Amino acid sequence: MHDAMTIEPRTRIVIAVAITIMLWSSAFAAIKVGLRCYSPGEVALLRFGTASAVLGVYAVATRMRLPRSGDVRRIVLAGLLGITVYHVALNYGEQTVSAGAASLIIAAAPVFTAALAAFFLGERLTVWGWVGIVVAFVGVAMIAFGEGGDGVGIEPGAALIGLAALVTSAYSIISKPLLSRYRPLEFTTYVIWAGTVPMLVWAPGLLSRMPSASLESTLAVVYLGVFPAALAYLFWSYALARMPASSLATFLYLSPVSATVIAFVWIGEVPTLLALIGGAVAIAGVVLTNTLGRRMLSS
Repeated sequence: MHDAMTIEPRTRIVIAVAITIMLWSSAFAAIKVGLRCYSPGEVALLRFGTASAVLGVYAVATRMRLPRSGDVRRIVLAGLLGITVYHVALNYGEQTVSAGAASLIIAAAPVFTAALAAFFLGERLTVWGWVGIVVAFVGVAMIAFGEGGDGVGIEPGAALIGLAALVTSAYSIISKPLLSRYRPLEFTTYVIWAGTVPMLVWAPGLLSRMPSASLESTLAVVYLGVFPAALAYLFWSYALARMPASSLATFLYLSPVSATVIAFVWIGEVPTLLALIGGAVAIAGVVLTNTLGRRMLSS
């Protein structure tokens, strides 16, 4: 009886994570398409302006409750890091880094999450965990060199995407306590609204550029707002409320394969060989950190 009762919730979590990974995987190619006509900041604003509007309609229709006053600062911080900084940095990075390579760097986010969770959530790391973190960083460095062009050098855009990986890990750590008090849709809505407000600095440029932008670029960014933004963050919040932050983050290393395939089919893009090798090294570090590297607290 107990097993039968636990199958359905676990299945829901697996489905939520699978949908999230697929939608986020598609985002890397969609961002590239959007950047053909819009600046990185404008892509971020149009994407999350769309998501904010979609969630706003739902919030009004369901009379969604307002967040507690004591949680507002944490929600604003989560939105600033997980939405504003993450997506603006990612968009600027993708100006010079291929979609597949960007997804490989973001896949290293679980090592940041594991390290932060060790300090803030009590999810302890073993020596192997820290070894895995070093291995993952070596892999990310290889990706950065691999995207540096014909000469030998680090692609600066890769550093911005590395920053995005760091802040999305912080977002997971900050969000975890709040998800015990708010439903996933409520929390997703608050965070996206909070993260969209700072992006309004790009509103004048976005409004002036939209009439001359291609329909493909505009639709790609609107797609980003409805699916990889609103829906994917909803599913991620649902899963995060029911799993340890570091365990859930390990699923992110599944996204580079699908992201690379989608980028190849959609925009004909393939990362360099060194970037692919670096991605394999980074993912190996992630796996090491989140298997041998985690010493779970007894409870």
